[in-house]
Amino acid sequence: MVSVGSVQLTFTVDQGAAYVNGEVVRFQNPPRNVGGRNMLPLRETAALLGQTLSAGAGQVQLGRLSLDTGRNQLFLAGVPQPGGNVATVGGVLYISARTLADALNANLSAADDSGRTLTLTALRDGGNPLAPQARFSTDKSVYAPGERVIYTEYPYDPDGADITARRWNGRQDVFFQPGTYTVTLSVSNSRGLQSQPFSRTIRVEGTPIDTPLTYALKYAQPGDAFSDPQVLNYPAATPATVAGPSYPLLFSDSPEVPQQSGVLYQDSVSGRARLLAYHLNGLGRPARLYVLARNLESRVVEVRTERQGETAPTRVEGLLGQVTLLEYFASPGGATLSLAPGQSAAVYASPTLNPGSGVNVMQDINASGRVELTFVLLEAGLPPNAQVAQQLPYLPSDGRHVRGTFPGAVRSLRVNLGTLPARIVIGDGQTDPALIGTDALSGQTVRLAGNYGVLYDLEVNGAAGTAVALSPRGGLYRGAMNVQDGPVTQTIKLPRSGNASSPQQPVLLWRAQSERLNIDFVPASGSNLPVSLVFYRTRSLPGFGGVLKDYQP
Repeated sequence: MVSVGSVQLTFTVDQGAAYVNGEVVRFQNPPRNVGGRNMLPLRETAALLGQTLSAGAGQVQLGRLSLDTGRNQLFLAGVPQPGGNVATVGGVLYISARTLADALNANLSAADDSGRTLTLTALRDGGNPLAPQARFSTDKSVYAPGERVIYTEYPYDPDGADITARRWNGRQDVFFQPGTYTVTLSVSNSRGLQSQPFSRTIRVEGTPIDTPLTYALKYAQPGDAFSDPQVLNYPAATPATVAGPSYPLLFSDSPEVPQQSGVLYQDSVSGRARLLAYHLNGLGRPARLYVLARNLESRVVEVRTERQGETAPTRVEGLLGQVTLLEYFASPGGATLSLAPGQSAAVYASPTLNPGSGVNVMQDINASGRVELTFVLLEAGLPPNAQVAQQLPYLPSDGRHVRGTFPGAVRSLRVNLGTLPARIVIGDGQTDPALIGTDALSGQTVRLAGNYGVLYDLEVNGAAGTAVALSPRGGLYRGAMNVQDGPVTQTIKLPRSGNASSPQQPVLLWRAQSERLNIDFVPASGSNLPVSLVFYRTRSLPGFGGVLKDYQP
């Protein structure tokens, strides 16, 4: 709200419509004539005049006026005022307009000959000289529906103290419905003082510029959710499976909550392998998860960690998969263990897990010879050596979760984009088949529903001028993907905050600049499958190739 020297409130008794400095406003509780006195609602009037109203401990204070709410006694500069100058109407506190004018050193005058329309002219509130000042502007005051609003903030503190907090009310980057909107900013400084609210009014009218979908495809940032009610109606794009890297996935998730120290899973590998473990500590006392490697060769074998992501310890199940993937994609790898014949060592050791706390680890290793890999949970104090491991029981599967060795830790897919929008479904077990493997401890054939731990190497051709988003279809999803777009490689946190949960609220992954886009996707542990990757055409949208409002101060 623009600050001026005086604030004029023109009002009419028994009418809600009024004017502040010539602009139309509306009383929720209109002025009244009570006992022959013209009365104004105290709180509303103070707000319209931009005056500070303080209340507490049975007292209300405005300018020189104070009210003892318990006795309904009014004081002006400490002098008791006659009865009839304060009233409660319908639960709303009213003060006579004349008394209010005296309290604010204001002028009250008749605006017409009827005596029912009056103008109250008051100076703006001086405020606290130590308080910070909230300030912002918008690039326009009138917008079309779907037009981006550019906010420029410039709050300040009179003594140069830091502005430490901002609180917005009504702020939106875009308004899709016509109407009048008020946006308000309050700020706090490092001394704990808060500013008065600062407001501006925005009017939205005219021909729409963008729908929620086309706006998001222009302006949403990777990781942002947006609305698309038609997403489930888009045709499926079927990628082709091509030959690629081939190595096994060792998956340990059963028993998911072990009740005692023991062996969770065990198998042997040579060469490259991916290890994925997901467990919660059900021992009732602190414990640690280990993956032990034992050299089965008659020569020295080196085990190198090429990539690793870990989340531990945590009690927030939804965090496990996302943090692990972000760490995995950022991992430089390179740690190497050298094992003599028969020697064992831990290729992974979790932090200490308190009871009920969990661990999720995904690790790519490369062994120069055959090694036995043993996933064990050990109560704190037990050393992870070969002697202890040999004495541990093999814990039975819990019958609900999966463990096993699965060929095909990488699924290489290629797709050529045609008619858009279109979607690629991942993890449904039908168009994207689940891996079939073997539980090496029981010999049983097992199915990896959701393909957790499988890296989808997706190459998209014809991608330039398109946007891709993730649409959850099975429930809450929280993960990460890695994209390569020409010379740019970036890991994207999906979503940026919270969980993705609705198919009709996809989360933007990337806007492609190059004809070929490579996406590395691993279904996140602790999240629900299936998901869809939805591709949109952006090149033909208004603004692309033309003018975009991309200034962000």
